Amino acid sequence: MPLGLLWLGLTLLGALQTQAQGSTKKLIPAPPLLRVPLQPDFQDDQFQGKWYVIGLAGNAVNKEEEGEFKMYTTTYQLKEDQSYNVTSTLLRDQRCDHWIRTFVPSFQPGQFNLGNIERYPGIQSYTVRVVATNYNQFAMVFFKKVSNNKEYFKITLYGRTKELTPKLKENFIRFTKSLGLTDNHIIFSVPIDQCIDDE
Repeated sequence: MPLGLLWLGLTLLGALQTQAQGSTKKLIPAPPLLRVPLQPDFQDDQFQGKWYVIGLAGNAVNKEEEGEFKMYTTTYQLKEDQSYNVTSTLLRDQRCDHWIRTFVPSFQPGQFNLGNIERYPGIQSYTVRVVATNYNQFAMVFFKKVSNNKEYFKITLYGRTKELTPKLKENFIRFTKSLGLTDNHIIFSVPIDQCIDDE
């Protein structure tokens, strides 16, 4: 009997180790910032305002595990010092959640760092880079963070409205794949009205 329990214990331990290894999958390496385009002649005043999150891709995104991805908004409010107050509004557990942070301009127009980074335990660096935008219809924004010595990156496809043309979505997919991501790392949001239209 004790031998049977020992085998059961070892089997369970093996299963737990396998699960743990699965949850810390090897991340696709983040590209160097030099490989990520930057919107030429970035206009911070035109970029501000409300954006709907249409698509999301990243090395920690897993389409199979995500389930339904509800649309949310991110609003950029330009301050006098040229930094942005950034508010994301999302529906979570049938209530509206707001996540507020500051993006401080970096040495290049269109590139930002997370302000007050010391308030975010574990985050060692956080860079935001506007890849492309026409200001009144769409934007693609690249985010790279180092947290607990791991490098994460994501690309967000924003729209001024809840729908974007198939061509813009295709461009987004092509760009994210050029950074090493696969179809399983790319998700598109399901439009909703709750919270995101109440602003």
